[in-house]
Amino acid sequence: MRKLAFTQAPTLSAPKIITAARIHALDDGGTTPEAFLVIDDRIRHVGSVDACRAAAAEVSALAPELVDLGDATVVPGFIDAHAHPLMLGQMMSWVDCGPEKAGSIPEIVALLQEAAKTLPAGRPIRGYGYEQRNLAERRHPTRFELDQVATDREVYLMNASGHGGVVNSYTFELHGVTRDTPNPQGGEFFRDADGELTGELSDAACNVLTGLEGVKIGHHGPNFHLADEPEEHKRQLAAAQENFLAGGVTAIGDAQVSRREFDMYLRLAESGDLKVRVSMYLLSHLLDEAIEMGLHGQFGNEHLSFAGIKFYSDGTLGGWTAYFPDGYVGDPCRTGQLYHEPGDYAELIRKAHRVGLQTATHSQSPTALEMVIGAIEAALADRPDADARHRIEHCGLPTPEQIERMAQAGIYPVNQPQHHYNWGEGVEQAIGTPGERFNPLGEFERAGVPVTISSDAPVADPRPMEAVQAAVSRITRRGTQLGSDDLAVSLDTALRAHTISAARALGREDELGSIEAGKRADFAVLDRDPHATPTAELAQVSVAETWVGGERVFAR
Repeated sequence: MRKLAFTQAPTLSAPKIITAARIHALDDGGTTPEAFLVIDDRIRHVGSVDACRAAAAEVSALAPELVDLGDATVVPGFIDAHAHPLMLGQMMSWVDCGPEKAGSIPEIVALLQEAAKTLPAGRPIRGYGYEQRNLAERRHPTRFELDQVATDREVYLMNASGHGGVVNSYTFELHGVTRDTPNPQGGEFFRDADGELTGELSDAACNVLTGLEGVKIGHHGPNFHLADEPEEHKRQLAAAQENFLAGGVTAIGDAQVSRREFDMYLRLAESGDLKVRVSMYLLSHLLDEAIEMGLHGQFGNEHLSFAGIKFYSDGTLGGWTAYFPDGYVGDPCRTGQLYHEPGDYAELIRKAHRVGLQTATHSQSPTALEMVIGAIEAALADRPDADARHRIEHCGLPTPEQIERMAQAGIYPVNQPQHHYNWGEGVEQAIGTPGERFNPLGEFERAGVPVTISSDAPVADPRPMEAVQAAVSRITRRGTQLGSDDLAVSLDTALRAHTISAARALGREDELGSIEAGKRADFAVLDRDPHATPTAELAQVSVAETWVGGERVFAR
């Protein structure tokens, strides 16, 4: 019988005393200690170097090693409470067509054409990262433009939202999609004024790419991971892990786990290659199986654990599939969609809450948020729990009244400031001036709602300092401020939102999120102090090293 590597006891090592020019513990007291003592994978003492030496002598016969990180700043390891690591790893092998690589449709076509030269005949050409409002043309590419890349194999260009994109004509022909093909429930094949397919597709229409394991209303929401061989998926997941570590991320909330993702984590752990800590949220079509198995709370170990259940209520603001029943200002014919009837969704939340499971629901529009908040309120009324910590993922446009109810219900929104950094103007174009409030972090803080920020990688790169800058400044990639100053938060709040607050959203604040005695020795080493860095330069603060469990796992 094979033994899983992560079940084996770690090798004991000499105590380490970590010191640096600045240490921001991000504990309740906001302390800035001189050093902290690490024994095995835990922080055992925080204070002066001398006090750490004395504490080491009390518990270990081994002389401590002094690790002086010089003129650097140490912060707790960043926690990315909402990300999709396997999808990130998969897309790292695709063609980057994001705003730093292409500013127009011809530039995207050129990037894909260049990639086609190096791919074996017949292999699909896949790109990602374009956001139509950031392109010179201010529109999606068409299938005819992607036909310039290839007419003898699939070409797929994923939108930055992750909820669809554009394909070439060959892809439609391969899968038998014509102008007369009906839209699937929960998705759309977009057509022009003459009824001709444009090439754009969204949500459940992506089934033509993902196959039977893809987007299904019966699966309660989208799963956009395209199938590869297991060994290739394992390689992709390992590559994604290195990407997170390069950003100083030491723990991740995987917000879209099916059997495929779970299997890949087990494979990575079995080979001893799982370095980050992962809290898994199973997709909601697995709810009954989780309950049947007795997974009525958190389960696992320090590296791989089950955290809760992920739901979808509506689509995405970036892809204009979030649910606005009266249509979008930018396109009145689009309404987006709900993934559940409100009564059905409320029953699912009640079922999960009744057995003590944390839920995490993707929700963006006020209408969809009303369904989610109302369902959580009803579940709490049925079985009161002052610390249920139900989450709302993205939570882009809650009304002020909904924010007050979130505070009363103890709901944790998990936002992604890089979304409003990358395409905030697009939300305004989509729904009008209410889009200025996209990600209203300042309103959350004033209402007593916890502020938690994450990347949603691969929708944005797992670069916490970029997210911190966006949360503090509200300045978009195009240099405009989205909404008023009071929608932003302070630097301290933003740093905590990506560390200790994120740990609370995962239910792991007792072991992660701050530099305190008893917690795991997870920390990031920054090349400068964020508190001494102009706001406009926070994204340029670089991660020099990342440590997990008292061991250096990344060095730039």
